[in-house]
Amino acid sequence: MPAADFRAAAGPALADPQLRANFRRAMDGLMSKRAAVFADRDEWTALRSLGATIRARSLLQLPDLLERLEAKLTENGVKVHWAETIEQGNAIFKQILSGHDARRLVKGKSMVSEEMGLNHALEAEGIEVVEADLGEYIIQLDHEKPSHIIMPAIHKNKQQIARLFSQKIKDAAYTEDVDHLTGLARRVLRQKFAEADAGVSGVNVAVAETGTLVLVENEGNGRMCTTIPKLHIAVMGLEKVVERLEEVPPVLSLLTRSATAQPITTYVNMISGPRRPGEKDGPQELHLVILDNGRSRVFADPQLRNTLRCIRCGACMNHCPVYTRVGGHAYPGVYPGPIGKILTPQILGMETAGDLPHASSLCNACVEVCPVEIPIASLLVRLRSEAIRPRRQADSGPGVVRGAGSQRDAAETWTWRGWALAYRVPLLYRLTSFLLSRFGWALPQRLPLLKEWTTVRSRPQFAPQTLHELARREKVSNE
Repeated sequence: MPAADFRAAAGPALADPQLRANFRRAMDGLMSKRAAVFADRDEWTALRSLGATIRARSLLQLPDLLERLEAKLTENGVKVHWAETIEQGNAIFKQILSGHDARRLVKGKSMVSEEMGLNHALEAEGIEVVEADLGEYIIQLDHEKPSHIIMPAIHKNKQQIARLFSQKIKDAAYTEDVDHLTGLARRVLRQKFAEADAGVSGVNVAVAETGTLVLVENEGNGRMCTTIPKLHIAVMGLEKVVERLEEVPPVLSLLTRSATAQPITTYVNMISGPRRPGEKDGPQELHLVILDNGRSRVFADPQLRNTLRCIRCGACMNHCPVYTRVGGHAYPGVYPGPIGKILTPQILGMETAGDLPHASSLCNACVEVCPVEIPIASLLVRLRSEAIRPRRQADSGPGVVRGAGSQRDAAETWTWRGWALAYRVPLLYRLTSFLLSRFGWALPQRLPLLKEWTTVRSRPQFAPQTLHELARREKVSNE
């Protein structure tokens, strides 16, 4: 999927009143509902601390837990595949589907599959892929990527969806009746479920102790993908694993309440293997694809490793003043909002997404609502420094951010070095202050070395006298 230029895309998004109205209405509702389900501050603090502990402990044991997960899944009859890159992941999917002569695929909601560009890769092989989640189905019809990790079509209102359905679904009349629109999508998708050769799903949590894949959803479409087709392929990022089954309920409670303000989702699916003798549904063959795609590099850095705690609830997006104004399509990659600002640069590289860490006011709203205590603001500051670190330090060793130093600018570097020198040398500081107080008025409104800064700020107005001169004039003592 081609990366968007955030700076270029943010401008048109800000100028789109319909987009901003759609997001403002949706975000206000999500924030108020979330506040209501976490009304007990003590309970929120305790549960959040528990969730953060579970995710942090899981990451500390990540290599061991992944090996235990693979062993247990294999014991349960699941075939496990490892993909270091998205190209390898897509190749694994093609190989599995080719081996079963599968030409029609239904797919539940999965951000990792979006990260892989799985739909495009399979469609290029002549395989029909249909998104089963209603929001994903809507954006698939409109050839868009998700605008939100929980509600992919949140940027559209019912009028836009009604118009889209009338244009893209055969014999569909225009109507703004939500129940009718939902029923229309259901009718199309039910037929696809019956015809599908294979089903694909994501994974919310994988349990190493039992070899269990946990999926949460509200529509039942994910369950249809995992039970009706004879072949089921699940895909997950390698960070999704936890150690014990008892750790799942706290994580799910934080996930569902933070994402959609529900105590629990309508469906919680726990899959530990293919269909067994005597069972009436489920796939005859089950595969799990575990994707790295740069996560090992993130894991190798003790600070940036906190990025991998994320449970994909979307709460940080709902409270972010930047995301709520520009929407998800302004962001490069598939992960928008605050989590995207720290994850995407590490996956795609700083040369591609190095400006994302700067798309933040560092207001800490995302940190306050994160259910697993990811220090997003601190990680943004770290990535800002990584973007401009000296090239000689930007090697390719473990833990080094991909593309570190690619945003470094020689003119900016020397400007800051000159500023630091002026503050270190008293004589130079006095000379600089004197010159600016006398001739600062002659500086142009748009300073070449500070062009980005001055595009949204007025040129500084310098006082006609320095502080030391004022102090001497008023006979202020140095003591």
